Amino acid sequence: MIAALRPLLLAGCLMVGAGAGAQVTHEIVGFSDLDGWEKDDHAAALSVFVSTCKDMDEPDWRNLCAVAKDQAPDNAADNARAFFELFFRPVVIRDGKDAMFTGYFEPELDGARSPGGPYRYPVYKMPPEARGGQWLSRGDILNSGVMQGRGLEIAWVDDSVELFFLQIQGSGRIRMPDGGTVRVGYGGANGHDYRSIGTELVRRGIYNAHQVSAQVIKNWVRRNPSAGRELLLHNPSYVFFRELRNLAGDLGPLGAMNRSITALRSVAVDPKYTPLGAPVWVEKDGKGKMRRLMIAQDTGSAIKGAQRADIFFGTGDGAGKAAGQLRDPGRMVVLMPIQRAYALLSE
Repeated sequence: MIAALRPLLLAGCLMVGAGAGAQVTHEIVGFSDLDGWEKDDHAAALSVFVSTCKDMDEPDWRNLCAVAKDQAPDNAADNARAFFELFFRPVVIRDGKDAMFTGYFEPELDGARSPGGPYRYPVYKMPPEARGGQWLSRGDILNSGVMQGRGLEIAWVDDSVELFFLQIQGSGRIRMPDGGTVRVGYGGANGHDYRSIGTELVRRGIYNAHQVSAQVIKNWVRRNPSAGRELLLHNPSYVFFRELRNLAGDLGPLGAMNRSITALRSVAVDPKYTPLGAPVWVEKDGKGKMRRLMIAQDTGSAIKGAQRADIFFGTGDGAGKAAGQLRDPGRMVVLMPIQRAYALLSE
C-alpha cells in the first residue's frame, strides 16, 4: 500500500537552450503548488494513464506502468493520489510563449456507403502516391478529378462544411441511414501546412479575433456559398481517413498513441516538450475554470509549444460546442518520473 506515503517535495529550476534563440525552462514544483490537486479524481486519471502507459518505451515509464496496474482496488482514490505523489515530480516547462488551452471533439456526421440524394461529399482514404511528402493541394484534390473512380471512398456525407471540420478534428462518426455507424480516424495528409480559415476571416476584416469560433465560421460559409467554398480552399491541407472497424461504440476515438482517448481526461500536446503518455496537470483559467489531471495521449498540427494543449471534450454536438468556445490561458504542469525530472535540471 502506498496510500499513506507522502514524499518530501523539492523544487528547482534550469534554463536550457532550444535553438533558434528560444529559451526553455524546467521548474520542479511541489504538489501543494498545484491549484486544486487534492480535489481531483486521481483514480479516474490513473485509469486513463494505465490505458496507454504500456506503450511507452523507456524503462522508467514501463516500471511505473507496472506499479500503476498493480494498485489495490480498495481505497482506490487515496492509492491513486499517492501513486502520483510518490513516483512523480511536477515539472513546469516554459518556452517563452503564453499558455493557451483549446478544445477538440469527435464530430458526428450523416452519411451513406453509396452516393445519392444529399450524400454527395466523399470521405477519402489516402491514395498511395500521396504518402511520403507534399502532394496536391486541397483545391487540386477536390477539383482535378484525381480521386474519382479509384474506390477510395469510405462513405459519402451530406455536408461539405462538416466534412471540412471533420478533417480538422481528425476523427469522427458517420451515422448511416440504417442506424449504423462508421468510425473513421486519421489516415494521413497531403503534406501541406494547415492554414486557419478563422484567421483569414479576421485578416479580411469580416470578424474580430474574439468573435471567431467553429460555429461562426460554419454559419458564415453557409450564408455565403460561393465565397465560402473559396474560403475553405484557403487551407491547402487535406486530411485522409481510415475506417476503424474494431473500435467499440462506447470508446473514444484513437489518439496519437493509437489508443482510445477519454473525454476531459485526454489532452493533445506538443511531444517536443511533453512525452506522449505522461500525466499532465491542467490549470485552465477563463470562463469555466478547470483543474484536472489529464494524460497526454494525442497531438495536433496546431498544438505547438511547451504550454500549448488541446483538451478532448468527447463526441457529438454538445462536446463540439464546448470545445469550440475554448481559448483560455492558464498553466500546464507535466508529471515526470522522479529521476527524469531531476535529470532535466542537470543537463
